[in-house]
Amino acid sequence: MPKASDIKKNAAVEYNGNVYIVRDIERSVPQGRAGGSLYRMRMYDVVNGTKIDESFKDSDMLNLADLSRKAATFSYIDGDEYVFMDAADYTPYNLNKDSIADEILFINEDTQGLEVIIIDETPVALQLPMMVELEIVETDPSIKGGSATARTKPAELSTGLIIQVPEHVARGDIIKINTEERRFMGRADSK
Repeated sequence: MPKASDIKKNAAVEYNGNVYIVRDIERSVPQGRAGGSLYRMRMYDVVNGTKIDESFKDSDMLNLADLSRKAATFSYIDGDEYVFMDAADYTPYNLNKDSIADEILFINEDTQGLEVIIIDETPVALQLPMMVELEIVETDPSIKGGSATARTKPAELSTGLIIQVPEHVARGDIIKINTEERRFMGRADSK
């Protein structure tokens, strides 16, 4: 049984008799408090998708739910369902668009390293790789010599995600993005 401070994003925890996926964690250290940090977790019920926000002391113990992760690839969209295929046995996993709204912004047909999170034989969430490569579809023109400065500009990527990029990148460039921080990491290697 891990402490609240050991819980990571996309972990499945049992809380108040239900199983939740932890979508976001904010750590705060209250002033004037003897003791440790507080962890505010945004969690989604795996069965009905309801969202709750709970705060835990760093020493609070939480039960991890029994889950498995299956390597998968994005296959197609069927209405509000995104369908992923198991990389080993081609089992289809359907995930509702609302339950993976944040992850959709990082997924295209070439995305490698996806994992479907399964609890009680039901797909409930998607684990992204640490880095993805996406194409810039809209941004201001590149500035010659812009790589020498630290200034950035907004860029819209092929999935609709908007991030800040250095001035020297241009429309059509394929770039690497850190999925956890939503941050530009560099240009992708040419293929």
